[in-house]
Amino acid sequence: MGGETRVACIVCGATTSAGLAAWHAACPACDYQSGALDAAINDQQAHGLVSEADRELGLKALRQENFRVIAGYASRYARPGAKTLLDVGSAHGWFLEAARERFNVLGIEPDAAVGTRAAARGLPVRRGYFPEVLEAGERFDVIVFNDVIEHIPDIRGALAACSERLNADGILILNLPNCRGFFYRLAKLLARLGWQAPFDRLWQKGLPSPHVHYFNRSNLTALVEQQGFTPVADAELPSLRAGGLLQRIRAGNVGAVAAYAQYLAVLCAIPVLRLLPSDIIVCVYRKPAAA
Repeated sequence: MGGETRVACIVCGATTSAGLAAWHAACPACDYQSGALDAAINDQQAHGLVSEADRELGLKALRQENFRVIAGYASRYARPGAKTLLDVGSAHGWFLEAARERFNVLGIEPDAAVGTRAAARGLPVRRGYFPEVLEAGERFDVIVFNDVIEHIPDIRGALAACSERLNADGILILNLPNCRGFFYRLAKLLARLGWQAPFDRLWQKGLPSPHVHYFNRSNLTALVEQQGFTPVADAELPSLRAGGLLQRIRAGNVGAVAAYAQYLAVLCAIPVLRLLPSDIIVCVYRKPAAA
């Protein structure tokens, strides 16, 4: 997409600056990043650009490990007696599996094919969009977005819906990419040097559900606090592990030689990368208790 991308920052209201592509903008005041990219979640042509089998295999080990940590946060910070948990954008259902030992879980998934496969495995997945597919009286003790909130154009509306759908003293957990992570910063540097592909890849440009936001912990919390939430905890999560790495690289239909070259380079770098800022953050917020 082209055109003017400079608008008021959704976090602090400052005027954003043109970024590293025609569709990219950044806030000079708080470092919020936006992408004017269109989604095509149930578009078959767009899905043809992704090897879903490789993507699932490549992400499964990493996400299952991270989801166990996030499920632990849900158990730790939810109020005593909390029972219900909503997973928005539940995808393959891996987080539902991690959380259902402690909570009565429900997943929402807009991708019809992915949601159907998860439901066929007996998981409680409702196909559609949040909050439209929820019934009028449905409320939850915990709402979780795993790699989802950064894809939602009307993020303010989504956060307001979370406040409405959470019980008093409920917990909101956001797991998402970090614009201060090593790989995001490296991709920005490469884009400035003329190699745009890594930057486009991190934004998932041209894929069925591209990113439209990039946050860090500070500006994300500033935005969420505007909806009345209180920050509880935040942390970084691993963004890479050796298991599934090759399949994850190949999921973008990268050529075989390039895929193996990237795989070997990243594999050798993993021990060093663990010492650098991660590209995944998880932030926990609490809705105030009723007065």
